[in-house]
Amino acid sequence: MRKKFLINLALLLFVNLLIKPFWIFGIDRGVQNAVGSTEYGLYFSLFNFSLILNILLDLGITNYNNRNISQYDHLVTKHFSNVVVLKFLLGILYFVVSLGIAAVIGYNNFQIKLLVLLLFNQFLLSLILYMRSNISALQYFTTDSLISVLDRTLMIIIVGILLWGHVTNTPFRIEWFVYSQTVAYLATAFITFIILNSKIEKVKLNFDFSFFLVFLKKSYPYALLILLMTFYYRIDSVMIERMLPDGKEQAGIYAQSFRILDAVSMIAFLFSTLLLPMFSRMIKATENISGLLNLSFHLLIVPALIFSITSYFYAKEIISLLYYSHINESSDIFSLLMISFIFISTSYIYGTLLTANGSIKELNYIAAGGMITNIILNLILIPTHKAYGATVASVITQGITALLQAYYAHKIFKLGYPLKKILKLTVYVFLVLITTFILRHQHIYWITEYFTIIFVAALVALLLKVVDIKGMYRILKGIE
Repeated sequence: MRKKFLINLALLLFVNLLIKPFWIFGIDRGVQNAVGSTEYGLYFSLFNFSLILNILLDLGITNYNNRNISQYDHLVTKHFSNVVVLKFLLGILYFVVSLGIAAVIGYNNFQIKLLVLLLFNQFLLSLILYMRSNISALQYFTTDSLISVLDRTLMIIIVGILLWGHVTNTPFRIEWFVYSQTVAYLATAFITFIILNSKIEKVKLNFDFSFFLVFLKKSYPYALLILLMTFYYRIDSVMIERMLPDGKEQAGIYAQSFRILDAVSMIAFLFSTLLLPMFSRMIKATENISGLLNLSFHLLIVPALIFSITSYFYAKEIISLLYYSHINESSDIFSLLMISFIFISTSYIYGTLLTANGSIKELNYIAAGGMITNIILNLILIPTHKAYGATVASVITQGITALLQAYYAHKIFKLGYPLKKILKLTVYVFLVLITTFILRHQHIYWITEYFTIIFVAALVALLLKVVDIKGMYRILKGIE
């Protein structure tokens, strides 16, 4: 299973690193530079608003389905025939509730029109993710990897033409960005359905109310978990935009740094999409999960540490390279926000293991505490420290939730706390910090310093065997 994990992880990372960084740093960043921080800040706030209520589209169905079909793949056709109908019913609920709340909190007509399109896009994305959960649960990881970048590839083409193709004399408008997403999601949903339909028996849509109730009863704990986690991960920008007189601009400033965190967090998310069905099957078969857990943790935590440390020391240079305005404010936010990447990576490993085990009660308690902590800290810090205050709240929240997830995973699976590995990781962090501090004061071109630090950090990881190449090779050869 670990060999399969490494091979499919390599493919998944390759296709995503080929496409998504260009989407984030080329297209998404290009849109913000084209329309300005204020207009993009409005879009960013509305987009996160649509994400927070996104759980109404899913109610935990996708995560529960991935775990369930991984263990009982003969149920895929029966479940798919019913769940697709259920997804459309939930889509109606999502639109009604979202637009009702939008009206209550005071969005104007233009904001409501933009929000309607974003809500429709979220519905399409939710449908795609559900269909993909069936494909990955059936262990068609290669197919799922290719589908995972299809929507972004189409968006790059469409938005790229609008941004740089000189096809119109009108300056780029934020609505065009949303329209482009709609077209890409529609095409991806259609193609994903065709592929899934070819992998399973003939699908016949079925309206079975009793099935809906049973399925939702089993999946609702996953829904609550996603809702709580989305709140403490996405509520920041909505609160910034609503609470401050210059909220749109502050949300745009926050978005500049959050975009980079979102980009690197994609790598951690890709780990989790492979680990969930693998952990689920291993737990059902009562196999030892410690090998896969340790492998995935070290493969992810080392890049997370390197990127977080270098980002802290080179925040202003990185932000200046990407953006045209608000450099000083964004640099302060970026240097602190990137610390969250270490905690997010930890959560994606241990949280996925707990999800695969069905330990949703523990995860929900942790997520509820995280949501309450985040909202309280935002209410205290945003009025006085604006976007930077939201950053402080985010780092504290992510740190607490990650440590609690790791604690419960070790407790439930009786993994223990290997002091030798902890000490080795501590020494590694100290050496990377010393290396970064020394090179930071050499007064040479910063990009040269930056990549030298990455090279030295990678070398130290190999020498200390924080990342064990020989162990990975043995896994690939099937010796372990």
